[in-house]
Amino acid sequence: MSYVSIFFQYASQYLKTRLTYRADALVEIISDLLSQAVNLIFILVVFGHTSLLSGWSRDEMIFIYGFFLVPFALFGAFFNIWDFTDRYIVKGEMDRILTRPIHSLFQIILERMELESLFGAVTGIVIMIVSASQLHLTFHWYDLFVFLLLAFSGAMVYAGIFISLASIGFWSDSRTDIMPMMYNIGNYGRYPVNIYNKVIRWVLTWILPFAFVGVYPSAYFLGKEEWYTYTYLTPVIGIVFFFISLFLWNKGVTKYRGAGN
Repeated sequence: MSYVSIFFQYASQYLKTRLTYRADALVEIISDLLSQAVNLIFILVVFGHTSLLSGWSRDEMIFIYGFFLVPFALFGAFFNIWDFTDRYIVKGEMDRILTRPIHSLFQIILERMELESLFGAVTGIVIMIVSASQLHLTFHWYDLFVFLLLAFSGAMVYAGIFISLASIGFWSDSRTDIMPMMYNIGNYGRYPVNIYNKVIRWVLTWILPFAFVGVYPSAYFLGKEEWYTYTYLTPVIGIVFFFISLFLWNKGVTKYRGAGN
């Protein structure tokens, strides 16, 4: 049975389960929408006191935020591994995963998927459309494919970083607060990196490249030609970080000692 077939079977069962408890699913979606609304309001409040922020207008900032929501939603739907160490290493569920003839990471992705998170992508697209109309942006027929490529690349950046962090659990099964801290750092990718100092900008570009989730890919659609080099690097960074994370994961699995040790 192919991985694609297995994925759709899991997704089908997940949707059936969530539809059984529709109220819970609806509450979760509303909670996500409220969180996104708060972040949007924050941008509006900031621009209530200034017309430009390091050369970026309010509508440009909103467009970047809207784009950011799309890869973030893809990541949230399929790479919900923030509690990997606690659940799979400390509690021993990794033993169960490793008894099956399917790649361990793929199984965990299937088990932890939250498809309702994809509503965040819809919100992001709506925000982009509204802000694009305010900015009078024009698009070409091929921009849809560019958008999909950059959005999926941004999701791979996020996935690569968090899979790498989860892999640490194979070497050290102690509980840490690194995941929540990294989620907070990831929020910096919602805003143009040139509003930060050079050190933070360098970190968000090359060490923890969250800038490739929001501002760098958005620069292409906003016509910021001075950022195009980073835009073109977005798929490269996504692939590199994702494959690094796979390497670390596969290496980590060989170091796994089991729940009884």
